[in-house]
Amino acid sequence: MSPAKRSMLSWMPGLVSLLHYQRRWLASDMAAGLSVAAIALPVGIAYASLAGVPPVVGIYSAIFPLLAYALFGSSKQLMTGPDAATCIMVAASLTPLAGGDPQHYMAMLVMLTLMTGVLYVFAGMGRLGFIANFLSQPVLTGYLNGIALIIIVGQLPKLFGYVSHANEVFPKLQEFILSLGQFHLPTTLLGLGLLVLLILIRRFMPAIPSALVVVVVGILLIIGLKLEQSGIALLGHVPAGLPTLHFAVFDPETYRKLFHSAAGLGLISFTSGVLTAKSFARRNHYNLDPNQELIAFGACNIVAGLAQGFPVTGADSRTAVNNAMGGKTQLVGVVAAISMLVILFFLTGPLAYVPIAGLAAVIIIAAIGLFDIAALRDLQKISTRELMFSLTTTAGVLILGVLPGVLLAITLSLIWLLSVGAHPRDEVLGHQKGVKGFHNILDYPEATTVPGMLLYRFDADLLFYNIDYFIERINQAITAASEPIKWVVIDASPINVMDVTALQKVMELREELASKGIFLAHAHAKSNLVRFFNSHYFKQRPENPKQFGFPTLKSAIAAFHQQTDPPTAMEPDGTEPKPAKD
Repeated sequence: MSPAKRSMLSWMPGLVSLLHYQRRWLASDMAAGLSVAAIALPVGIAYASLAGVPPVVGIYSAIFPLLAYALFGSSKQLMTGPDAATCIMVAASLTPLAGGDPQHYMAMLVMLTLMTGVLYVFAGMGRLGFIANFLSQPVLTGYLNGIALIIIVGQLPKLFGYVSHANEVFPKLQEFILSLGQFHLPTTLLGLGLLVLLILIRRFMPAIPSALVVVVVGILLIIGLKLEQSGIALLGHVPAGLPTLHFAVFDPETYRKLFHSAAGLGLISFTSGVLTAKSFARRNHYNLDPNQELIAFGACNIVAGLAQGFPVTGADSRTAVNNAMGGKTQLVGVVAAISMLVILFFLTGPLAYVPIAGLAAVIIIAAIGLFDIAALRDLQKISTRELMFSLTTTAGVLILGVLPGVLLAITLSLIWLLSVGAHPRDEVLGHQKGVKGFHNILDYPEATTVPGMLLYRFDADLLFYNIDYFIERINQAITAASEPIKWVVIDASPINVMDVTALQKVMELREELASKGIFLAHAHAKSNLVRFFNSHYFKQRPENPKQFGFPTLKSAIAAFHQQTDPPTAMEPDGTEPKPAKD
């Protein structure tokens, strides 16, 4: 195989899987693909209303990204497509910019989708797959809970057939209460009936594509009972065939705002999507490459944008169906896409009779699936602090809005990271007889320390936000020592990263302690710490850095012993001193 072909295949793991396809997988993949299509099509139509676009745009977004992921994706089970949280974010981003102009909205939607895809690809090429772990699980749970509540409240007017003018959650709830006596009875009966049907199918016949059944039953009721004459809102005409390419040019300020929205979309949708991919990869005993997933998600969104669709991500419900039906490879996505293309070309006529109330029922059930009460119960048992992070994120999304909620989620994650790193565990070390090594004297009350010597460990990296705490704790340990301290030796084994601020302040601390007659040294320092600084810097320093460093704590104790008389209470190897000979 030529290097060029090998390089191309490394970027397209799905193609590699298809090239090595085994015939015995075909039956399972065909069945899984048809099942995924049965759910993806009505969900795509339903989620189009969340994104504020015509139903056919949701169909485009359900079909074409599956083909891209089949080539570029590293997961054998993941299905990509419309996602409720992503669609809500799209609407929140574009509605204020569109000014009520549907054509301007669609033009910006295409550009937003393309931008999201390009950002994904650049992130994958930059090996930024670790951002999948950027949002803590409690914060992500809180965010999705808030999105779920927004979606449910937003579908109430469609389910009950009353007019709504409010744009925010709490005013919409107020409208719902005030409209209790103004519901459109035929819409309410049909909507609630289809909602109950959906719940029953999911509860007692989970193998059946419940969304498709509800849509088909809704169409049959509308046509059979002529319910369109009763004023029930219908989906209307869905154009057949492939999309026509349309692209627009915007002013720099619009591009800037779209870029910010694309970055937020990318972070949230990738974090959510890759969690789904990871969970199913773990169930099926294979590894997932997050960096390749970034590239795959980028390809999906670029293809969706070219198809005039909206941003997509990994879809948990469709992935679960694929896994349950025994799908083996990325061919499942190809089968699902081709099945939906056939419907798009030849069977769009019946879609005009889909009741909007039925789609609202599908969306509400999907949103309920986003709401994770079990996770909140677990947080209540495990960590009250992280439960508050989660609830605060939910409240922020409901009160501030979706996009500010993204910023709040990121901010809370940063606060959590900083709070953990700013005040880490630290230890004054001693030796416990019969126990190897040096340990926290609080954990080992009988441990002995070296009189005049402080062995100190800081269980975190040294950075700008915790260096003052580090210095404060060392000074406190010096003050609390039972005998005057002559040497302070830092066990640097937990330190993997050190920045300029920390380096400068450690040097200042060394000078300050030296003025008091205390020598500051370190042991177990990793050699790769110097990679964060220019190599010539230390060579230009007047003092020799090696005079402050020791390979082990034992060697530091030995050096201290050589400069103290009489001998200290502990030998260099950490054992009890031997009796002096006459």
